[in-house]
Amino acid sequence: MRRRPATTLAALTALTALTAAVTTGCSSDDDKPDPLRDGQWALDALKMPDAWTTDRGDDTVIAVVDTGVDLDHPDLKGRLVDGYDFVDDDAEPKDLNGHGTHVAGIAAAHTDNGIGVAGGAPGAKIMPVRVLGADGSGTNDDITKGIVWAAQHGADVINLSLGESGLMARLLKGGILNQAISAANAKGAVVVAAAGNDSTILQPYALDTPVLVVNAAGENGAPASFTNFGARNAVSAPGVDILSTLPTYTTKETLRNTSGYGQLSGTSMASPYVSAVAALLHRQGLSPAAIMKTIRDTASNPQNLPKLGLGNVDAAAAVKAAKDAKNQ
Repeated sequence: MRRRPATTLAALTALTALTAAVTTGCSSDDDKPDPLRDGQWALDALKMPDAWTTDRGDDTVIAVVDTGVDLDHPDLKGRLVDGYDFVDDDAEPKDLNGHGTHVAGIAAAHTDNGIGVAGGAPGAKIMPVRVLGADGSGTNDDITKGIVWAAQHGADVINLSLGESGLMARLLKGGILNQAISAANAKGAVVVAAAGNDSTILQPYALDTPVLVVNAAGENGAPASFTNFGARNAVSAPGVDILSTLPTYTTKETLRNTSGYGQLSGTSMASPYVSAVAALLHRQGLSPAAIMKTIRDTASNPQNLPKLGLGNVDAAAAVKAAKDAKNQ
């Protein structure tokens, strides 16, 4: 499989243009089916709808530390809280690549509003933190600042879909992000990170770094061919042909498709699904350590496939376990 350039994003360039008509106005109703929901196989694989009967992650803040977000996307407006742009050093983290918008929609797109897709944590908020430029690359300094800033400004969950091989190599050599992740965890944030897409065994973070690493699986639950694996206590989530939001203007990921929606594949897509589950558990009153433990303990890997780590995440089982523990 061809690698993308060093320090670029964990998503593969498997973008599929969608021709479905999408409403461009933002509805205030929360009882209208999302027209593209049938294309979101991952929500059902994760048993998200069952989990939503207990909690939808209301007002939990998920920081997307990435390329920014389409701030005017009709399926994300109303879901955003203030963020920051560490690339241009301003308070407008506009996505000039497309990757961050896709990740944000997976985590918490507006749901049941009659527009586009559903998010994994329908009641959660997105904090866009731009640390990667239009080409998808970024510096250790900006990424570190972004993680710490998100935790200091109220992020409950921090998603890092940054798992490309070049970045991982820097992490292994210098470990600079390990400190930022630990600082964020100490502030009360759960940090969820993509494993990367080189189909290789890799322990990307120091063993004592409090981070939940996510591998990618396909629709049949088997490991994705491209997923990295081997990180200690990693879990897996859907990461193949994932339908989500994309910028409504031209970017690197939307050269042939400005409909506002499309498919991407990669561990970058798996990670925000797990961030969404973490948001549901945060609403149950769990600590960051308890959230990670609950997700790990309820993951399923009956065949003990190494590339799945501890197994595929089960949102319904995780939320039930948290609820049962709270009622004891």
